[in-house]
Amino acid sequence: MLLEKAPPEAAPRPVTPRRRRSLLPYGLLLPATVLLGLVLGYPLVRLIVISLQQYSLRSLFTGTTSFAGLDNYAAVLGDDQLLPVLARSIGFCAALVTGTLVIGFGVALLLQRLGRGMRTAVTLCLIAAWALPNVASTLVWQWLFQPGYGVVNWLLSQVGFGDLTQHDWTTSPASAFTLVWLLVVWQSVPFVALTLYAGLSQIPRSYYEAAALDGAGPWRVHRTITFPFLQPILGLVTILSVIWDFTVFNQIWILTQGGPNDGTTTLGIWTFTRAFSRNDFGQGAAIAVVSVALLVGLTAVYVRRLVRSGEDL
Repeated sequence: MLLEKAPPEAAPRPVTPRRRRSLLPYGLLLPATVLLGLVLGYPLVRLIVISLQQYSLRSLFTGTTSFAGLDNYAAVLGDDQLLPVLARSIGFCAALVTGTLVIGFGVALLLQRLGRGMRTAVTLCLIAAWALPNVASTLVWQWLFQPGYGVVNWLLSQVGFGDLTQHDWTTSPASAFTLVWLLVVWQSVPFVALTLYAGLSQIPRSYYEAAALDGAGPWRVHRTITFPFLQPILGLVTILSVIWDFTVFNQIWILTQGGPNDGTTTLGIWTFTRAFSRNDFGQGAAIAVVSVALLVGLTAVYVRRLVRSGEDL
């Protein structure tokens, strides 16, 4: 009886250059992913853990805490202050993002039309304003609007707006938010303007020349040429602006500390006051977790729409 010959073992599949190339991007992203996981992942996990504990000032010294479960979240979600603070935060973020994008786009168009020397000077001024630390610029802003000897109050009084030398911009929520809005937009416009200008410089001039020959006006040119080309860049700067403006803290705290009468208290200010004024770090962490969840939800919806619009192009 003849023995049946066993089939030869399958040889290992060689790794083709194409497969190596497909794995190369993931290998290049791995170090940055690990670093971000350590820098951002651990604090987020620690924040979630604290939000589930009864973490008070005593816990800082003794190192002992008790498990609270979802009690901190129930206290925060049941607080009467949540809805006003949330509405104020979303409205202020929308005003900041809108102002930053509109003014930044206008500055980008201005850079496109300036000569080389003047464009270089304006670019250097934008970079200097953007590079200035926000705490330092906020203190300068506070001095500019200071009652009694503030330069802005003196200037407004000189041009005919009445005697505003003793005017305090932080006495009403509307004027206080206006003060913070001007500061944050001034700090954010340089990045948006330079990014949009870089996108404008990549649009072929032949499109504009063809539109001019067809007799298209400025608004139609922007609607049919400029905005479609800038759509990915506009989506990127919008997402970044939402992330930055939703978490504004230093400017509000230094200028108003959430006042007057909690009129400028946003989620960031509410988190800080609940944690460090009332020494209730558990509820402060819970508010921070809720803020992160809202921010992730807002950006996820916008990114999904941006990706879908890019697929339709």
